[in-house]
Amino acid sequence: MNILVSHCFLGEPCRYDGASRLDRQIIELHRAGHNLIPVCPEVLGGLDVPRSPAEIQPDGRVLTQDGQDVTAAYRAGAERAVAIAREKGCTVAILKARSPSCGCGEIYDGTFTHTVKTGWGVAARLLDEAGLEVMDEEHIQASLYNL
Repeated sequence: MNILVSHCFLGEPCRYDGASRLDRQIIELHRAGHNLIPVCPEVLGGLDVPRSPAEIQPDGRVLTQDGQDVTAAYRAGAERAVAIAREKGCTVAILKARSPSCGCGEIYDGTFTHTVKTGWGVAARLLDEAGLEVMDEEHIQASLYNL
């Protein structure tokens, strides 16, 4: 199975702070025979590494902590991630929890206080709408290891 994954899980330092989030359980999916297709929607949208933290605002815009509107970059990166998922035949996406791009079910509330609310990141929502099964690294289905 081809699985779209947040590139930071594979050790790529593409997070807003220039770090990665190497995740051994996701690497184990590769060992179980799955093809991991890495994407970073924020980088695909043209944003730099490192970059100012961003959160989705109540009105739907994505703003950086210093007030820059990066909604268009987030949307462009999400659209590219969907195109890659389709091109590679991905049916599942495992994305970074609470990210304004990748959060699925929970995101930060836009106040930059680490307050979590129910919601979806820009790419996670588009991937879900495109028909992928979207989950974060905290909710990987055990069945993926047994396919």
